Amino acid sequence: MADSARIEPASWMSAAPVKAVFDALGAPDVDVRFVGGCVRDVVLSRTIKDIDIATPDEPNVVVEKLTRAGLKAVPTGLAHGTVTAVADSQPFEVTTLRKDTACDGRHAAVEFTTDWVEDASRRDFTFNALSLRQTGELFDPFGGVDDANAGRVRFVGDPRDRIQEDYLRILRFFRFVALYSAEEPDPEILTACRELRSGLGSLSTERVRDEVVKLLNAPDPIPTLRAMEAAKILSDLFPEFQGIIVLEALIALEREFELAANDKTWRRRWVAIFYQLAHDVAVRMKLSGKETKNVEALYRSAVSAADAHDSVALNRFLYEFADASDQHSPAPEGVALACARDGGQISARWSNLLTQVRGWTAQKFPLRGADVQPLGIEDGPRIGALLREIKQDWVDGGCISTASELRAQLKSRAT
Repeated sequence: MADSARIEPASWMSAAPVKAVFDALGAPDVDVRFVGGCVRDVVLSRTIKDIDIATPDEPNVVVEKLTRAGLKAVPTGLAHGTVTAVADSQPFEVTTLRKDTACDGRHAAVEFTTDWVEDASRRDFTFNALSLRQTGELFDPFGGVDDANAGRVRFVGDPRDRIQEDYLRILRFFRFVALYSAEEPDPEILTACRELRSGLGSLSTERVRDEVVKLLNAPDPIPTLRAMEAAKILSDLFPEFQGIIVLEALIALEREFELAANDKTWRRRWVAIFYQLAHDVAVRMKLSGKETKNVEALYRSAVSAADAHDSVALNRFLYEFADASDQHSPAPEGVALACARDGGQISARWSNLLTQVRGWTAQKFPLRGADVQPLGIEDGPRIGALLREIKQDWVDGGCISTASELRAQLKSRAT
């Protein structure tokens, strides 16, 4: 019988959408429980993100019950027992208890079960194998609460068995170490990760990318990245990896530069470890088009900040990247990256540059299409091309040419 305890039920556990799903699934007559990350995080008093639920009922029964209760049921993974329940526009992943019957390092064939411990045995880490009833009764078959409170990431059972079931667990291990661990990773687990790392080649690019992004968002991923480097995992996955020194300096600067920590923190850290190859790695790792552009903008901002040694280069940097009214401006992060690559010491140069960035009001290019029309040029591509040429010269010159000077240039080029 699994060890159990009681915790004080949190408010989210009885929120209306949650209650609607539990009621639809037949709780408390049916043993429906919260599972996975939400249980781990409530034990650690962390912010809850996704709410996952498990039930002994098979997927077709789950769909039937949800539909009968007037809730939306999305068959997101019926073969693996997963249905997404939607209540008050909030999604909940509902999974039938299951056990693995075969694994190939990427996918598992499963059979459904009604045994909670059997289901918990297929999970990766002890603190991810917890389950929790709405009433606050907590089930802990493998000592996950003690591990969570101690900041210890420990596999359920033999690490090698768990890894060979799904090689993504190597990256998940390091990610959870970065996010939850308060101690050095277990040497036995590190050895298993190093010796089994060739299995990472069987994973999709997207799965690897997502884990790396989450790891880079950790408050301080440096110790974990060093462990991955020692295990030869980083060099295997990313031949473009440039080392940790710049990232270490950047993280030390983030507080001094008042750079917000959020779900986009990884982008500047991505640039720190790949720098001039950041765009190429973004494409190879299939970042979205938007994120690839963001990464490229951060890199160009860092290069421009590093080159801002005179007034012309400074104005060029400020015009292209800085806007105090735009919270998404890449300029502050660009200055931090440039400073990190310069050794990480906040000299007067970097401090002054950051002050100018934060006080800069974006300048507008002084000319418009109406300035071209008096020159007798017909409407069409030629007008746009001329304006782009003049604007580029204006930016390259430090954005200091006046409107009258630019009109003179325009007239000269148009004739």
